Amino acid sequence: MLPASSKMPHKQPPPRKQSISMGRGARKRDEDSGTEVGEGTDEWVQSKATVKPPDQLDLTDAELKEEFTRILTANNPHAPQNIVRYSFKEGTYKLIGFVDQLAVHFTQVGNLIPKDSDEGRRQHYRDELAAISHQGSQESAKVVISETEILEEEEEPKEVEAGSQTDVPIVEASEKMAEEELMTPKQPKERKLTNKFNFSERASQTFNNPLRDRECQMEPPPRTNFSATANQWEIYDAYMEELEKQEKTKEKEKTKTPVAKKMGKMAMRKMTSMESQSDDITKVTQAAKIVERMVNQNTYDDVAQDFKYYEDAADEYRDQEGTLLPLWKFQNDKAKRLAVTALCWNPKYNDLFAVGHGSYDFMKQSRGMLLLYSMKNPSFPEYIFSSESGIMCLDMHVDHPYLVVVGHYDGNVAIYNLKKPHSQPSFRSSAKSGKHTDPVWQVRWQKDDMDHNLNFFSVSSDGRIVSWTLVKSELVHTDVIKLKVEGSTTEGLEGLQIHTVGCGTAFDFHREIDYLFLVGTEEGKIYKCSKSYSSQFLDTYDAHNMAVDAVSWNPYHTKVFMSCSSDWTVKIWDHTIKTPMFIYDLNSAVGDVAWAPYSSTVFAAVTTNGKTHVFDLSINKYEAICNQPVVAKKKNKLTHVQFNPIHPIIIVGDDRGHVTCLKLSPNLRKMPKEKKGQEVQKGPAVEIAKLDKLLNLVREVKTKT
Repeated sequence: MLPASSKMPHKQPPPRKQSISMGRGARKRDEDSGTEVGEGTDEWVQSKATVKPPDQLDLTDAELKEEFTRILTANNPHAPQNIVRYSFKEGTYKLIGFVDQLAVHFTQVGNLIPKDSDEGRRQHYRDELAAISHQGSQESAKVVISETEILEEEEEPKEVEAGSQTDVPIVEASEKMAEEELMTPKQPKERKLTNKFNFSERASQTFNNPLRDRECQMEPPPRTNFSATANQWEIYDAYMEELEKQEKTKEKEKTKTPVAKKMGKMAMRKMTSMESQSDDITKVTQAAKIVERMVNQNTYDDVAQDFKYYEDAADEYRDQEGTLLPLWKFQNDKAKRLAVTALCWNPKYNDLFAVGHGSYDFMKQSRGMLLLYSMKNPSFPEYIFSSESGIMCLDMHVDHPYLVVVGHYDGNVAIYNLKKPHSQPSFRSSAKSGKHTDPVWQVRWQKDDMDHNLNFFSVSSDGRIVSWTLVKSELVHTDVIKLKVEGSTTEGLEGLQIHTVGCGTAFDFHREIDYLFLVGTEEGKIYKCSKSYSSQFLDTYDAHNMAVDAVSWNPYHTKVFMSCSSDWTVKIWDHTIKTPMFIYDLNSAVGDVAWAPYSSTVFAAVTTNGKTHVFDLSINKYEAICNQPVVAKKKNKLTHVQFNPIHPIIIVGDDRGHVTCLKLSPNLRKMPKEKKGQEVQKGPAVEIAKLDKLLNLVREVKTKT
């Protein structure tokens, strides 16, 4: 085995000289510094001394390893932030908020032109033109020879030289044609599709939109120049005219009495105030009404949402019972101490209803009011009419929904026209035209007579049922029936028979049989009457022990009617049978009853203890499916109730002048359920059959007993 050194080629490596030279240099440095190092020593053998600047901090390893993050932003640190410019709009110098942050490091203007650009096309056409002109010069001789041969055949033969002047215009024409064709840009045959993947959102393209001022320009108001000269005689004439006017007014005032003076002044004030009001208000009445409704809709937004969309989810878990959800409460300060004596929905506008205000206490009779409210504006009535006597009943015409007939406590009847702005009734009865002598308890519009005159009926405590016809501008009355209490005739002087007068309290007309109607009396009896017979009743029902408060025919079944009384009972009758089919005791005097427009078996009743009762005979024949207090029991008494013809709501009036709107829960307005494989049948026939089924059950029970 040879030593490791013998394997290597015997050659001096070149770094040897370098190390010597480096050693020499090191030696020189060491000599200068005062140290002695041998010549030829290697550099890595020497100890290296670290040189530190005098201001360097002494940091630990942890501090050295600590990382400091720097966030790079697109803002230019050298961009000025204090540039101001003069704002002509505000008249001051203002700081500019938007500074260009772009810093350009390198720009170079290129000389390349795209092929698709106009300049590129022009250069391309010029090159092609040069090539074509070069070829054309070579072929021009052939073209000239061929054309000269044709000319020689048509004309007389002439000697034409090859290089003559005749070939010049032909060559120029051909060059012009080629030049025009080349200079006109050719339309590309195929449209290049855009690259759909080269897309950048608008949000990423941060572009600062410049501020803009929006201004409008209008026409200046019209102006006229007026000039006049005021002479001495013109001033004198003006003063003389004024003196004459003052003397005339003094003479008129002397002839007038002091009372007439006061009346004249009051009339003038009223006229001026009315004119000023009409000038100011009539122009904005419609706009103000819309704005008021919008404000109220925002104020009562939660109630409006409940009216439209809320359904009581708890009805699914109740045993076929329902609830009433209070919505709006309608009240007016002018009708605070007046009871609600009548309610009626408008037949055309489903959100509008009329309220009659009066008093049932004969010791506290004062004034009356007719108010019309809309559900679109619950805070204030749409129409207000006041009367000297209390309103006890009202009705709205089906074909003319702007006509409202009312009956007063003093026995008068009146017709209000909502189209006319004044607050006085358009037509009113009087002592001469046969008014009632006692309070009018019920009024009902009827079909027009043979001459197409408006017609309505009224019933009063004086025992008269009167037909009123509107002939031209007067109310003409006709007594239809005079109510008499049967078996109460007494013999007076000279053998005269005296009948006790029956006091009518309520009546209702049959939906299909035009002449048939029912009358309830204070004695508790119900008479079935006809318009044709004034002396006799068709039938008499011993209905109640106290006064009959309301009588109402069923809207679907032609044989069924309902009555209520202050003897705490509600009774349902078949007019062919003298005994009631159903009797319900509500433990308090019943003020009013009303059939539901959507079902033949649903009706509502209100009592003086502040409760509203809703019945559905098809669900429960024995008791109400909803008994809910609406007002405080001790303070208020409920007087009237009405169903809305379309929406599932009822309105209830009390003796404090308040009208409460309530929404029926789903259980109170159940419709027939769908059976498998069968369609739900709806309509009057189904409702009649539903009520007939109940009546047949009752008839069977009565026949067995």
